Amino acid sequence: MKQQKTAIILGATGLTGNLLLEKLIDDPNYTTIKVFTRRKTNNASLKIKEYVIDVFALENHKTDFTADEVFCCIGTTASKTKDKSIYKKIDFGIPTTAAKLAKENNIETFVVVSAMGANKNSRVFYNKTKGEMEEAVLNQKIKHTYILRPSLIKGDRKESRLGEIFGNLLANIINPLLIGNLKKYRSISADSIAQTMQIIVKNKPLSTILLSDEIQQITQKINK
Repeated sequence: MKQQKTAIILGATGLTGNLLLEKLIDDPNYTTIKVFTRRKTNNASLKIKEYVIDVFALENHKTDFTADEVFCCIGTTASKTKDKSIYKKIDFGIPTTAAKLAKENNIETFVVVSAMGANKNSRVFYNKTKGEMEEAVLNQKIKHTYILRPSLIKGDRKESRLGEIFGNLLANIINPLLIGNLKKYRSISADSIAQTMQIIVKNKPLSTILLSDEIQQITQKINK
């Protein structure tokens, strides 16, 4: 039976978020997709309702922040955002504010993309930030909370960075060598992450935190 759901996407202009947006547009179970963004998606789908805002002030849009599910694909990189205070506002501040609003507005499903190595006790600033974000999101105790921890994310970015191009090439060589417990370190496509996000809100798995190899297994199983 076809559902009539509303989804919220944060980070819809990024690599993974944009792929997820396209998937939800094609999914007949969704009638409305709310996109909170600092710049327009330039997507003409009638399903999309865009809120072009200051995403650092997301809390000012609580009345519009209503849906069945929230997908948070917000994220930056150390090379793209060198200022650590800005990095933390993006990778910690936005997801945690979104989770708080979801809880306050009784949204029962929250999915967020984190990163391999996330650990609140890490001495590495970027891993520590992701770990602190995860803890803050989980502390909201949203009924269905899912945290995805991908390794290196592969895909066609609008702005190709030389380091990422080299990393993708290297990953294609190394991936087959990572077997057994090392599978979680394999790089993964942004499309697999987006597809997994779409799948888990339907199937509601028991695991709260999904590593790269588990994300890959979900998409491989559905695509057989």
